[in-house]
Amino acid sequence: MRTLLLAAIGALLSVLLVHPASGAPAADERAAAAGTSERLALRRARCPRGVEGCRTALGRVVYVESVDPDGDGDLHVVLFGRDGITAPGLTAVDVRRGLRPRRDPRVGQLVTAAGPVQRGSYGQRQIHALRFRVG
Repeated sequence: MRTLLLAAIGALLSVLLVHPASGAPAADERAAAAGTSERLALRRARCPRGVEGCRTALGRVVYVESVDPDGDGDLHVVLFGRDGITAPGLTAVDVRRGLRPRRDPRVGQLVTAAGPVQRGSYGQRQIHALRFRVG
């Protein structure tokens, strides 16, 4: 998971450091409006009642690990958003095999997750998803 976190941070930095040389304000405004409507279309997941230590996250995917090294078939996703459960601005989500979407999310897609916060194999805090949706 340490490699996963480092890869996510690297991906995030590369996205943040790449700026277009010139951009028309109209294009920026359209992109901002599209992001707003996408956020409205994907509501933040809610914690199931009675689940202790449950947290939610909503953010853009910066890293996807589709094939889990331990072979149990779960999906690992790192999100960039305001929640920052794993690190400032980053949240790792462990999605069990039965909860995986038909298609794995891609970098840049908006996703939301809810579940208890647990320690991962490297001691990192991550959401063990009980609810997971892709925008």
